[in-house]
Amino acid sequence: MFGKLIHLGIDALLVSALLAGVRRTTGLTPALSQVPNKDIRQFLRTYLEFGEYAFDFAVVIFGRSSSFERK
Repeated sequence: MFGKLIHLGIDALLVSALLAGVRRTTGLTPALSQVPNKDIRQFLRTYLEFGEYAFDFAVVIFGRSSSFERK
């Protein structure tokens, strides 16, 4: 049960980081203004911000690695 919860958390992190990458490359973001519940909208905003943090962290780690290069 605990392993399944960790797996779902990592999946949620990867989806959020993917959405951050889409936002960075295309400018497209989810339309949070269409979410009627204010608390859910704030939760989604926080979720997406965490994805931005994870994306930035990955870029820094990959940038320091000799296995990746900028083109």
